Amino acid sequence: MYMQARSFEPCATSESIAILAAAEGTSAHGYCRDARRTDGFVRNAADFADAVHHLSFLHGQVSGLIDQAAARIVDNEARSWLVAAVDGFARERAYLSAVVVAAGPMPSTPGQAQVTTIVAQQCRALLMLARSDRHGCALGAAAALVLDWAAIRRILDGGAARLSVDMRECRLPTQDETLAMLDAVEAESPSARAIQFGASQLFGQHRGLWDLLQSRGRLRRDL
Repeated sequence: MYMQARSFEPCATSESIAILAAAEGTSAHGYCRDARRTDGFVRNAADFADAVHHLSFLHGQVSGLIDQAAARIVDNEARSWLVAAVDGFARERAYLSAVVVAAGPMPSTPGQAQVTTIVAQQCRALLMLARSDRHGCALGAAAALVLDWAAIRRILDGGAARLSVDMRECRLPTQDETLAMLDAVEAESPSARAIQFGASQLFGQHRGLWDLLQSRGRLRRDL
């Protein structure tokens, strides 16, 4: 389901999205900050396997959020970025799949049935964002996914090194390229608020996933 919309200050779209990414993205979540500082996902096989399996549920399927959004994005200024994002994320799905296989089965955790339902709802919410008819919403979600994937990629790479999975070059558009594309779109189309909304929703879904994974980790340690 969609999360509650946030209020946005009037500023450049790229600046707003960069602020959202820093404040509400994966790198800002306590579970991920702690894991990066203590190398937790690399050392804790169960936590890492749980994370990559659930990331695969959200983003490992074909066609994913960016592929679906591509059918809705009509901004000429986003075309070359979109081609690179679609191709780059196809490579990321393959990499994620290889890491999931190497990580082994998802760890047994109490309340799995409820978690499965929650993640299914998240998948539907992402699909709604990607298929939104509101001009800019799908683009905002796709841009946010590319931006947030940089932090997720660091987690994947840490686990891949431990599991002897060959790390692959990430060919997604860079942060600078993504933000420049958003500025170009904003200059030609009055869609700033919809772009910000789509991005906020994507970051919110990721934040909800990390909340869930953090709770599952605590449950396993309490057994």
